[in-house]
Amino acid sequence: MVTTTPLEAELLELAGSVPDPELPVLTLRELGVVRAVHTRGAGTVEVELTPTYTGCPAIEAMSVDIERVLREHGVREVTVRTVLAPAWSTDDITDEGRRKLREFGIAPPRVREASGPVRVELGPTRTRDGQAEDGLAPVRCPHCGSADTELLSRFSSTACKALRRCLTCREPFDHFKEL
Repeated sequence: MVTTTPLEAELLELAGSVPDPELPVLTLRELGVVRAVHTRGAGTVEVELTPTYTGCPAIEAMSVDIERVLREHGVREVTVRTVLAPAWSTDDITDEGRRKLREFGIAPPRVREASGPVRVELGPTRTRDGQAEDGLAPVRCPHCGSADTELLSRFSSTACKALRRCLTCREPFDHFKEL
């Protein structure tokens, strides 16, 4: 078991307070991508950062922002290390992060009861949910709360989101996909 020192816990909070460059309504802590901070001697720290997916273009911006924030708080040398295992999952998004996504107009990812491999199926671009076949609750509209929504495109403004439309209020919205 790895023990976190009070200084490491404080620096983890600082690193986690950085806004996500693609979804600035969320902090990196709320997104669940800052895994740990380790002190490596006087004035030197290493931050473990897990991208939402391999090749995420925002990882560089996240690293630069974390380095800037920690240096502003007196850390002389900051190394941000990309850690791919364990892989990031939408289960890592905090309840606060899910609330903020909903308030921002993005349907948060649905919570899976069991962890393990995620089944991926290819199908038509436009599908209607009703009761989701994958055992998850239907995607609810963040504007009116209706579960009567349809998938318009599996990709939206970023690869992490899908484009959906509510069939009740007719508003389009992003859905942060489950991983």
